[in-house]
Parts: sequence; C-alpha cells; structure tokens
Amino acid sequence: MAKGSNFILYNRWNLYPCRFLNVVTFADGRDSYMIEIHFCSERNDSIPMRTFARALAPAVCLLLVVSEAFAQRGGNDWMTISNDAQRSNWVRSDGKISVASMSKPGFEVVWKLKPQNGVRQLNSLTPPSMIEFYISHRGFRSLGFFGASGDRVIGVDTDLGRTEWEKSLSPTTALGAGTAECPGGLTAAVTRPTGYAYPAGPMGRGAGRSGPPKGDVGEPHEGAVILKRAMNPGPPRPQPAKPAPAKPGVMDDNPFAARVNYAVALASDGQLHMMWISNGFEASPAIPFIPAGANAAGLISYEGSTYVSTLSGCPGVDSGVWAIDMTSKKVSKWKSAGKGVVGTAGQATGPDGTVFVSGGDGEIAALAHKTLEPLRSYKTGGAELTSSPVVFEFKGKDLVAATSSDGKLHLVDASSMSSALDKSEQFSSEGYAAGALATWQDPAGTRWILAPAGANGDITTGAVVAFKVVEKNGAPGLEKGWTSRELVSPVAPVVVNGVVFALSSGESRKGSVAERVRNSKPAVLYALDALSGQELWNSGAAITSFVHSGTISVGGSRVFLATHEGTQYVFSFPMEH
Repeated sequence: MAKGSNFILYNRWNLYPCRFLNVVTFADGRDSYMIEIHFCSERNDSIPMRTFARALAPAVCLLLVVSEAFAQRGGNDWMTISNDAQRSNWVRSDGKISVASMSKPGFEVVWKLKPQNGVRQLNSLTPPSMIEFYISHRGFRSLGFFGASGDRVIGVDTDLGRTEWEKSLSPTTALGAGTAECPGGLTAAVTRPTGYAYPAGPMGRGAGRSGPPKGDVGEPHEGAVILKRAMNPGPPRPQPAKPAPAKPGVMDDNPFAARVNYAVALASDGQLHMMWISNGFEASPAIPFIPAGANAAGLISYEGSTYVSTLSGCPGVDSGVWAIDMTSKKVSKWKSAGKGVVGTAGQATGPDGTVFVSGGDGEIAALAHKTLEPLRSYKTGGAELTSSPVVFEFKGKDLVAATSSDGKLHLVDASSMSSALDKSEQFSSEGYAAGALATWQDPAGTRWILAPAGANGDITTGAVVAFKVVEKNGAPGLEKGWTSRELVSPVAPVVVNGVVFALSSGESRKGSVAERVRNSKPAVLYALDALSGQELWNSGAAITSFVHSGTISVGGSRVFLATHEGTQYVFSFPMEH
C-alpha cells in the first residue's frame, strides 16, 4: 500500500473481556467498511480461543497480502508530473525493475489503451498520476489518472488496463483550432495532493530491512508502527496537541488518516476540478483558477494550495506561475518577463516551499510559497533557458539546475542565486529545448543530473548526457559522466532503482503540425544502466508512432508513455491476474 491509501488500522485497549481490539476500515468516497478483530486470552472463558483464531486469520491474510504486494512493487506513488515537487523524475526503489532484471528478457508491452479522445494539434493524453494499493469496496486497486486533451479525466485500473471511470470537465474548442504553442483543450497532467519535502530514501524490498521484526502497536488512528515506518514517505511534522479539523484540499501527512483521496485536474476553461479517485465524483463545484485557453503545465497541489505554470503563446493569457488557496479560493499570480515560462514540467518547489521557475529570457526566479512574491533570481547573462528547473540536495545545500539555449547546464545555489556555482561545457547543440531534467543519487552517495541533448533540426539526433555533482574548490560543481546511445529528439529521462528509462521520441520539431507528423518516426524506449549509460533493453518496434514532447510516468514496476495520436503504452513484466 502507498501513501494515500484509504486504509486505517488502529487499536483500542481493554474493551470487552478481550485484551484489545483492532479495527480495519476501508473507505471508498461515500462508504466505509469496518472489520473488528478480537484478541482474547485463554483465561477468558466466555470467548473460546477458536474465536480468536477465526477472527485473526482474515487480518493476518490481509496484512500478508499487503506486505507482499508492497514489497513486490515498491512503495512510491507517482503523484504529479516528474514524480515530485522538485521535478526529480526519480523513483527511488522498485520491486521488479533493476539493472539485473532489465538485463534479462521479459520486459514488454503488457497493455495498450486508446480512449475516445480527439487529438488537439499534437496533444492527446498526459502522463498519469497514480496510486498503488487503493482499497475500496471493490477490493485492491492500482489506479492511474490520465488527462485527455478533449477535457476529460480517465481513471484506469493499471493492473488490467481497464477503464474504471471517465469524467468530462467542460466543453472544448474545435479539434482544428489552436496552434502547436497553444493547442487548446486540457494540457496539464492530472495531479494528486502531495507534499513539498524531499521524498524519503529507498523503500520496499530494495531497501532491505533496517532492523529485526517488531510487534509494535501504534496509537489510535496511526496504524501498526512497523507498517507506518515502511510506508510514510517522509518524516512526519510535529502534531498539534489537539488535532485541527481537516480543511478541504489539504493533504494530511498521515497516510492512515480517514479522508477522501482526490485527483486534481485543470480544464481548458481555467476551472480547477477535484474528483474522488474511486469514481470521479466531484463533491464541490469547480473553482475558477486561470484564464481560459491557457497552455498550462506543472499542475501540483500541496499544503492546501494548487500551483500551475502558463506557457507563452496563448492570446490573452499572461505567462507565469499561478497559485490558489483551496480554502479561501484566493488566486495569486507571478508574471514572467520577456518570452515567458519555459519547460515541460512547469515550476519546481524546494523543501522549504520556495517556488522556482525558468523564464525564456534567461532567468530562474525564486518565488515565495503561496503568495508568489519574488524573492531572488539567477540570470544566465544572455542565453535563454530551455528546461524547467530541478531542485535537489547536495551535502546539506539545496541546489537548482536548468539548461540554456547555448547547450549548457547551469548549477545554482538555491539560497543565494547571485551567480552560477558552475556551468557545464556545451553538451548540446544550440537551440535544443531539453524540456525537463532528471536527478538521482546512487548508493555511494554521488548525485547525478541527466539532461536530454540534441540539435535543433527537423529530425533531431541527440542523447541523454549524465553529469556528476562534485566538489570543486570547496563548492559544488559539475563533472561529465556518460553519454547515452543515439536518440531521436530525446526528452527528460526517468530513473527507477538504478535504471534510466530514456525515450527516443521520434518527433520532428520543425515546420507545421502536418509537416511534423509526416516527418516524425516511431518512438523507442530504452533502459540504461544509470551508472554507466550502458544499454540494457529497448522496446524495438513495439511503439508505432512518435511521442510529442514526451514525458514518462512510472508506477508499480510499469512504465507509461502515450503517442501523439492517443495510444497509451504500458511496459512491465507480465503478471498473472
């Protein structure tokens, strides 16, 4: 089970003639279901020991199933575009994907799905946000939430490739309307409420056990202590003496707290929708957020607020970052100067809540949490930026990285931003838009940054280039690591348990939409060793079309990508159902 599952396990002591009572609650939107488990001593004559055995057996089976499933799949949900608020594109552990497993046959297309949805310019499906081990009255579910360009949200059982529900958000413009820069329809990927602290380190089977098994018992509503240790994605914040009532839209850090889980989507009319993940039901009306017709990216919700970036090119829409308080409905906005916000992942968030955004005029701006007031900025000195920023920690410091149009990677101290800590040598042809980056830390503690590189041509030949963050004269610096095999128009890779999934999108990025479709090639997905860049596996001819400005999602040992005409491909190791 993962953070956000509707599962509660708590204890009540000295009830009835028994020692204590465990209660397991299953919640599914409107309904909840409770199983009571009595633990009685042998001295209690009124309740024989066979009652204890019969009552305990289902709970033991349930916990064994949950524990085994959790270990097999790993414990991370893909909450938002690029996985987390820092836009790291890094899944720290996985139960099946590893360098060893990807070096053997068996990783393949496990299902494809093409929902009914019209392509808008080159847009079709956004990469999904996901929840593993959602427990409802229907049983265990692994769910993915896809945004469709036709202003629809689709909930899919990601184990079976079966549509669970669909939700139409609003009327949309005609299919032929819009431009490549401003396509119309839904553009920002669906998100789920998350946090902005750095995610925890490896979990699941890959992490190993840190100590012997224990029989700890948690506080009421907290769950078994060992289960909470395994599943909580970060250190909990101090709890108030008296719990405050829950507020709409606020994500409780306690994964065992009773609450409804939401998927959050932004429609083309600028309205923000919050849907129950179980069935797409909206308990509250949509909230006006941004102007209609925006090309939005980087939708994310945390701490009771929702943020998004609007890219340049849409008439009547300022390019910048927007935030809305989900309780007061107050909207804040920061407007980008010059050529507006750039990058496919939108804004990134540091562990203190500071929002970082790349501008086409060569500025990384740091903005205040919630209010979006400017705090400080870094300027490249002339080169335009070409990727969303990524935020990470290195030896106690928070750093920010982004690429520029002169083919360089910039490394900046998030606390000062007065100048670059280091700039890489030119690793990409001028003008190539990297879109987004990835960062990860290997078991030896070395921090890596991965950047797509290429030429700015009709058919772009490029690669993924890996940099190490190292000490240079007492300060963080960049050192080139490896370069991948040749890729066509590569996009931001994803790192999963020491494996890099790099996408050769096949997209031609020059000319009209019709010319780009005609000149593009089928995409190919590659798995690389994250330490060396060595190729482990590739998808061959399995994908039959190209991926537009492709981004990848990963969850439950499955890799998700969608081609421009709206086919969702899912790669994994086949499993019995």
